[in-house]
Amino acid sequence: MLIEVSTDNTIEGREKLNDYVKGVVDEAMSRFAKRITRVEVHISDVNGHKSGVNDIRCVMEARLEGRPPIAVTSQETTMDEAVDGAAGKLKRLIESTLSRESSLAGQRDHR
Repeated sequence: MLIEVSTDNTIEGREKLNDYVKGVVDEAMSRFAKRITRVEVHISDVNGHKSGVNDIRCVMEARLEGRPPIAVTSQETTMDEAVDGAAGKLKRLIESTLSRESSLAGQRDHR
């Protein structure tokens, strides 16, 4: 599973942030790693250099083998909250997508 991290020009500490994000994504997606070809993570500061509540946005897009990409967004006050929130949402979305897929396959097998 390839993990790509990109940020806007207002985000600092890119190397440390890359390591953190990759660790969070690896942990959250470990159960599905064989089915995921790539996860793209885009982090931006909605208000630029001004501080504010819920101004850090993290968008995660996963590409599952043989399926169209799926994406989630988390907008929080801190970088860690935004990344953790998006990873949790993506994990739940992948779980529901794959369980729905296996349910449909099971229904076809019983016909």
